[in-house]
Amino acid sequence: MMITAAPSVSDGCLVVGGRVVCSGVPRNVIVSPERSGSAFLGATSSAPSSRHLFTIGVLEGCNFMCLFRFKLWWMIPRVGKSGSEIPMETQMLLFEAREDSAIHDENSSDPTTENTFYILFLPVLDGPFRTSLQGTPENELQLCVETGDPSVQASQALEAVLIYSGDNPFELLKNSIKILEERKGTFTHIEHKKIPPHLDWFGWCTWDAFYTEVSPKGIREGLQSFLEGGCPPKFLIIDDGWQEAINEFKKEGEPLIEGTQFSTRLVDIKENSKFKASGSDGSCTDLQDFIQVIKEKYGLKLVYMWHAIVGHWGGVLPSSKVMEKYNPKIVHPIHSPGNVGNHRDILVDSLEKYGVGIIDPEKIFSFYNDLHSYLSSSGVDGVKVDAQYILEALGKGYGGRVSLTRRYQLALEESITRNFKDNSLICCMSHNSDSIYSSKKSAVARASEDFMPKEPTFQTIHIASVAFNSLLLGEIVVPDWDMFHSNHSTADFHGAARALGGCAVYVSDKPGIHDFKILKRLVLPDGSVLRAKYPGRPTRDCLFKDPVMDGESILKIWNLNKLSGVVGVFNCQGAGIWPLKDAEVISASEPTSLSGHVCPLDVEFLDQVAGDNWTGDSAIYAFHSGSLSRLPRKACLEVSLTILKCEIFTISPIRVFDQDLQFAPIGLLDMYNSGGALETLDCTTSNPSGCRVTVKVRGCGRFGAYSSKKPTSCVTDTKDMEFLYNAEAGLLTFKLEGECSLREIQIEY
Repeated sequence: MMITAAPSVSDGCLVVGGRVVCSGVPRNVIVSPERSGSAFLGATSSAPSSRHLFTIGVLEGCNFMCLFRFKLWWMIPRVGKSGSEIPMETQMLLFEAREDSAIHDENSSDPTTENTFYILFLPVLDGPFRTSLQGTPENELQLCVETGDPSVQASQALEAVLIYSGDNPFELLKNSIKILEERKGTFTHIEHKKIPPHLDWFGWCTWDAFYTEVSPKGIREGLQSFLEGGCPPKFLIIDDGWQEAINEFKKEGEPLIEGTQFSTRLVDIKENSKFKASGSDGSCTDLQDFIQVIKEKYGLKLVYMWHAIVGHWGGVLPSSKVMEKYNPKIVHPIHSPGNVGNHRDILVDSLEKYGVGIIDPEKIFSFYNDLHSYLSSSGVDGVKVDAQYILEALGKGYGGRVSLTRRYQLALEESITRNFKDNSLICCMSHNSDSIYSSKKSAVARASEDFMPKEPTFQTIHIASVAFNSLLLGEIVVPDWDMFHSNHSTADFHGAARALGGCAVYVSDKPGIHDFKILKRLVLPDGSVLRAKYPGRPTRDCLFKDPVMDGESILKIWNLNKLSGVVGVFNCQGAGIWPLKDAEVISASEPTSLSGHVCPLDVEFLDQVAGDNWTGDSAIYAFHSGSLSRLPRKACLEVSLTILKCEIFTISPIRVFDQDLQFAPIGLLDMYNSGGALETLDCTTSNPSGCRVTVKVRGCGRFGAYSSKKPTSCVTDTKDMEFLYNAEAGLLTFKLEGECSLREIQIEY
């Protein structure tokens, strides 16, 4: 179904794709056509201001999913059916609509891909204004535009919200972001960015392992324990705790004043005494010496260091001799009503009270360049830059939130380009749209609230949040799912999600506390990971359901590899509640089971990797059960899971080759993302009566494939391999021994 009608206002109604979205649209609301059937929505006011709240119209009886900031720095999803349920600080709003009907509501029949289309509202940046959406108790939809600086005012914002519609929600988001990229010129789509190499290697982050007590001794102990377990990380993030910083508000001999820990200020760009000869128990002379030693001894390829966007949580110390050349001063954040309307946090309160040592925007590149050039000269390969949200609250006197954020972001990216190879930057706490739509080069960003090992009710929320947030973030950055613990009650749950997230895989285990069984499902012996092609996102039939709290919906996350698809199924019900939602939580100890179904159609764009020989049928391999099924394209496989349990299904299109051979490679059966090991597939006639299937595979371990016939031989590295063939299921298996290098397998028929 093609949708060609551009959004418009007619008879007081906002019409998109021939459907009424809002009624009672005020006369000051303006819709301006953009290319490809999209349009910008904005509004005018009778008086200039730095903040406007415009009513778009009445919205009710709708089926929507939105992404909103429940904290200043993180988004979460919400689904609903009326305008009153749309929270403040909504940064993406997606409606489900039906052909020959109004916007889909709960009384409509189940949607199908044949008669369903989607309407997207993306609030964006319009000059100095930043836009968000929100609902009212009267089911009105409003847009809020604000600059964050009382001196930066205007009486109109005409390109505040992009509206677009289409019959594929994933293509809709991609095309919308590309329209904005071209029109706005302030950010870049992920396809046009350089992807950092750390994404393809297993990593370790020091945060949960040590928090701010990180030290050279602890890092060496951790790396040694991974090495002894046969799973050494190849990239390391040395998180908060390495810098020379001070908490001015902590008096010696007195207990810490709660909240002041977030006002710690940076004193020097160099490492603190723990990483110098004087304080490291003789284990290193300085940061450069330490990094050189651990790279050589433990085979690390990449070492990243942490810092905040303003230096440290509380910025830099203005009285520091090292910092004075950057013209720093203490500024107290000013938060907009939307910022604190959903959730107030101790971090927000602390910075409002104690202030932030902000660097003069004219000097910010010099600061980043000095810091990064020093780190680079010490052997550091990149940085994780935290607390990026704070700039939006510091814009007064600096041209507003959008201007200040953009100046800092451009300076940061320029410094990264100058001092590090391969665009080695991880952005964090950057879910404000000021940051999202100012990302010209940044290619990786954290996608949700932290993994919190001691919070049992946060585990399911974490998985669901990242999957839904990746709908928007994944078009601009590679979403980072955060670290997890391999030795944790939810390790399988989190590990499976990372395997199909298309993201970096890294943990924050304490030294000696690991589950190598979990890790070896993610990491090959050479330290590389089998990363899927795209961000892991909810399947189409999950987009408008609540996988955490509705008590009935499972969460399915899809992705593609080079030759096959993958779907992870997660039972996220009953183990947590969304922030800002009131509900009873089912104890995670109660084995509440949910059932759902998996279908080849769950994998978007599967035909793009299936090739010309695809029959339309697929081989479905379930990781945990080890079962292999054959399904037509529209058929479904039922799955039942208890709370915090998951299953991963590799969905491999069945190709028809010579002699009526039907074949579908699965990949490495003992890896969560089995199909991530597959590189190429080909079939040639080997003799008048037979054929040869050639598969190129990366890695080692148990290899599996669906085959309609028993082969005569399986050969790799010129050696015949013993194989097993289950004629009833069509499962062919054999063991790939030796190194993890790319190898060619020849299967003769």
